[in-house]
Amino acid sequence: MDAPADPHVTGLNRRLLLRFWEIAKPYWVSEERSRAWGFLALLVLLLLALTGLSVALIGQTGEFTSALAARDADRFWLSIRQCVVILLVVVPTYALHYWVRDSLGIHWRRWLTSRFLERYLGDHAYYALNARGLIDNPDQRIAEDIRSFTQESLYFLMIGLGASIQLVAFTGVLWSISRELVYFLLVYAIAGNLFIAVAFGRALIGLNYLQIRREADFRFSLVRIREHAEPIAFQRGEAQESSRAKRFFDAAFDNFRRLIRKQFVLNLCQYGFSMMTVVLPSAILASRVIAGELEVGRAVQAAGAFAAVLSAMTVIVEHFEGLSRFAAGIDRLHTFASELAAPRDEGTRAGSLIEIEVAKATRLALERATVTTPGRERTLLRDLSLSVDPGQGLMIVGGSGCGKSSLLRAVAGLWRAGEGRILCPPIDRIMFLPQQPYMALGSLRAQLLYPEDGRRVDDDTLRRLLQRVNLAELAGRAGGLDAELDWAKVLSVGEQQRLAFARVLLREPDFVMLDEATSALDADNEENLYRQLQATHTTPVSVSHRPTLLKFHSQVLELSGVGGWQLLPAEGYTFG
Repeated sequence: MDAPADPHVTGLNRRLLLRFWEIAKPYWVSEERSRAWGFLALLVLLLLALTGLSVALIGQTGEFTSALAARDADRFWLSIRQCVVILLVVVPTYALHYWVRDSLGIHWRRWLTSRFLERYLGDHAYYALNARGLIDNPDQRIAEDIRSFTQESLYFLMIGLGASIQLVAFTGVLWSISRELVYFLLVYAIAGNLFIAVAFGRALIGLNYLQIRREADFRFSLVRIREHAEPIAFQRGEAQESSRAKRFFDAAFDNFRRLIRKQFVLNLCQYGFSMMTVVLPSAILASRVIAGELEVGRAVQAAGAFAAVLSAMTVIVEHFEGLSRFAAGIDRLHTFASELAAPRDEGTRAGSLIEIEVAKATRLALERATVTTPGRERTLLRDLSLSVDPGQGLMIVGGSGCGKSSLLRAVAGLWRAGEGRILCPPIDRIMFLPQQPYMALGSLRAQLLYPEDGRRVDDDTLRRLLQRVNLAELAGRAGGLDAELDWAKVLSVGEQQRLAFARVLLREPDFVMLDEATSALDADNEENLYRQLQATHTTPVSVSHRPTLLKFHSQVLELSGVGGWQLLPAEGYTFG
């Protein structure tokens, strides 16, 4: 069974070359172009040198073979000495060639990775891609596919350039010995290349594309088990997780079986095609050698040149399996790049957008705002107008799925599908706290400063900050402010929520959006945190169902779940 059709998969054709160039071109015209082209020029020079040395080595091989046949000792040892000299030059030249190639590859990878990371993390692209679910395993595409792309691009470029240089150099040698071999070789190579490309092209690329995805899905299922070990253990979910991981592996296994069946037939064709070169030159030249028209050494030289020219002319046949994997990687990276360049929200593709205006005034306001899901399947809020002034907190309530969190996403600019206008303070004067805080990699100091990693705050200030959120013992327990732990595992959810509040108290924004941000806290800790917000004059906009929080807000926005809403005073409000 061949690979299923995939709209992102192409064959070894002009379209693939265009996709390759779209990904590759930016680096070669970037600020690093001088180094890139310098390395490439050096690689070409080294290839020319290696090809010239190979021609000389094959010539000397023929020479000492003829000397042996003629029993000419002086001629033989002279040729051997020349071979040794050539080899002494060839070995360091090869080593330098690989060093230059790999150095160029790692610089290219660094630049391309930085470019993809900037686009992936810029303008909330990572959030939009995850929400739409159109790209599988973006982490693998950045970490693995870019590495493969840069390494294999240079690998196949060197093979192609080397084959071209080799073709010119050894065709001359072969032509001087036997024109019949050259004509035969031309027909043989063209027929082999066409057959392999037509018989195996698109199918192998599609199977390799799927294999990369299946392997990534399997690996991701294992990562999820590691990241969610405790809830899985609490719920005794081992059997289900094992079953799910095995399903992902079975998908990779089944696809790989289809792949190796194709590769088996390909290998038969490849090796049968190349093994004929052992017999064909000798068969064609035998009559001339037997008749004494051609030295044995020249026949050996012709066989070496024949193999070199055939290898150059059938480079696609010889490397088709690797080329198909390379093509699959190009398709994956191109698809990823296309999605990164696409509009961030479905609203930009099919309708109007909510206008978000960053106002100089320190207030938050919505003017006739209609909020829909990104695909516009459902209207969550319709014609919402309200204003939240400094010190006048807003509490958002309503049933599950009515759009409470979605409203915060709209204010943050994550969801733009809809209509109306949102006025908000500058981005550095507003913060968002989700129910499950994000614990970044790094030290305790980095957790408190997140996302301002470069900010300098003295240790005493940070320790007082921890004390204000009832985490005074945390620094000592963890081993100091610079201790690096897996904070998402070391801290309970309640401790993580208090640590997230510490970030807010450090920055003292004008507004903070709280999406069930105290759900894991007891009433005393919750009240302490909200009083700390009051002390820093930070106005809360809270999604919550706790009556104890009403006193920290002036208004209650009650959502009906079908687009309806009503704005009520917090004083005297009762939960239905």
